[in-house]
Amino acid sequence: MVNYTEYGYQDRGAGCHIGYLKEPIFALAAAYPPPARVLDIGCGNGHLAGDFHRRGYTVVGIDLSEQGIAIARSAHPGVRFEVLAADEKVLDNLAEKPFDLVISIEVVEHLYDPRAFARGCLAALGPGKRFICSTPYHGYLKNLGISLLGSWDRHANPLWDGGHIKLWSRKTLSQLLQETGFHNIQFRGAGRAPYLWMSMVMSGDKPPA
Repeated sequence: MVNYTEYGYQDRGAGCHIGYLKEPIFALAAAYPPPARVLDIGCGNGHLAGDFHRRGYTVVGIDLSEQGIAIARSAHPGVRFEVLAADEKVLDNLAEKPFDLVISIEVVEHLYDPRAFARGCLAALGPGKRFICSTPYHGYLKNLGISLLGSWDRHANPLWDGGHIKLWSRKTLSQLLQETGFHNIQFRGAGRAPYLWMSMVMSGDKPPA
């Protein structure tokens, strides 16, 4: 049995990555304007879910962090938040109808079974609807820079309990989405200079019925 370690949410504030991720996330979400229904998988303290809600979306957020969900419920009473795993049964466990948008920000790099996660995201969407996810970017130039600076122990610190266990590139994340059944894969780099991006934001659409 794997013991889950709390991320350590202290307040309702934005995480350090939210500032540079919002623009590409909302650009990819624009095809599904309010009052579209949004599921935020790995919502943490609910900051981004609350931002969607303020823009007129109907939002549900899930996370395994009881601490984060408690903060989210207090900060955003108009949003449904649940302590729930990101797996293939997420829609059934929520007892909700399929969503127009599923978003998952800086989550997939923490997961032992990303395929089950991706299948759950696909199942949670209605036909023709969109999944948007982000993860730290990895590519040749960035990885070379990390190596030259001797920064791998800091960048992928194995002593971070609950930290990153998978490093994704545009190619491997695209492969995950495509083999799950998503199409119309789109990519955005986010934060820092091109090809040294801090994160990447990708979307995939569920095929029409």
